[in-house]
Amino acid sequence: MDTYYLGLSYLGAGFGAGLIVFGAALGIGKLASGAIEGMARQPELSGDLRTSMIIAAALIEGFTFFALVITFMLATKNPIIMPVAEKAPAAVEQPKTK
Repeated sequence: MDTYYLGLSYLGAGFGAGLIVFGAALGIGKLASGAIEGMARQPELSGDLRTSMIIAAALIEGFTFFALVITFMLATKNPIIMPVAEKAPAAVEQPKTK
């Protein structure tokens, strides 16, 4: 009898995807916050700040999509077949102490 261990790979992929998206959201939020602060302090530089922010956000999104693809590729990888023993070995009795 062979057993396929797919549950943990799906769970790991879901957990990894969640961490990836959460990290990307934090990064883009911090990036946008800093850009808005900079635009509020120096409105004359808002065009340059917006351009820099869009480029940095695109790089973060690109890395996020790459990490998601790798995560789902690992989740759908062919499972490892592990043989399972038909009967469990008998329990070893412990020596009695006085």
